[in-house]
Amino acid sequence: MNNKMKEKKGYGFQMNENSKKGKEEAEQEPMPLNKFIAHAGIASRRRAAELIKAGFVEVNGAVVIEPGRKVSGIDEVRYKGKPVKREEKKIYLLLNKPKNVITTSKDENNRKTVLDLIGDEIKSRIFPVGRLDRNTTGLLVLTNDGELAQKLSHPSHKVKKIYRVVLDKPINQAQLEAIRKGLDLEDGKAIVDSVNYVEGGNTNEVGIDLHIGRNRIVRRIFEHLGFEVVKLDRVYYAGLTKKDLPRKRYRHLTKQEVIMLKHFI
Repeated sequence: MNNKMKEKKGYGFQMNENSKKGKEEAEQEPMPLNKFIAHAGIASRRRAAELIKAGFVEVNGAVVIEPGRKVSGIDEVRYKGKPVKREEKKIYLLLNKPKNVITTSKDENNRKTVLDLIGDEIKSRIFPVGRLDRNTTGLLVLTNDGELAQKLSHPSHKVKKIYRVVLDKPINQAQLEAIRKGLDLEDGKAIVDSVNYVEGGNTNEVGIDLHIGRNRIVRRIFEHLGFEVVKLDRVYYAGLTKKDLPRKRYRHLTKQEVIMLKHFI
């Protein structure tokens, strides 16, 4: 195995700085009733048209049988007597988390959270996928897509992560080999995909590639061998990299990246 580990190069997507003003208004624009029903996840547009024609749908208290009838978010739509709400537009963000920020939606001790970095631009309720320690930096996905978040977080999907680690002292090849073979920690064996010196770095700078997502796993691997992790930065997560994304900044994932994420797992 090579003695140096190159950092993964990223996709060449540019950071999107465009304001998202007007998105909420756009979501309130009128649309055909059968499309509205479909967006609520009740049925396909074709099947929704059939349900409307059969008299199962009411708009503002009156039965409507025209699938093309225009409705918007201010209309009260009911299907078989139950309220219908258009499915919330899915938001997918990639954040380059700095140190001293908590990976949670709200902190009871009023410490700065990742949502504080997002600010007021995103009106939808989003949440971080997984966790990064307060002092760990790097890539974090935030979304309101609960299904995707659950898949990304579940150990069975083995989402790939790469970290750049700076240790308090040099690490030798024998110790790196012990990590490659898998260390026996208190909660079981820690299996990694690869670990090596970072190209161009010192012998206390290591890149580690793994799929497991147990609590503080990277720090515990090195602590097991008597090292202190001085810096820990996640540079790759589920096919996404930090390219063109400065610390403390975030960007919206492209459609291609969202598709990649959903197929990645």
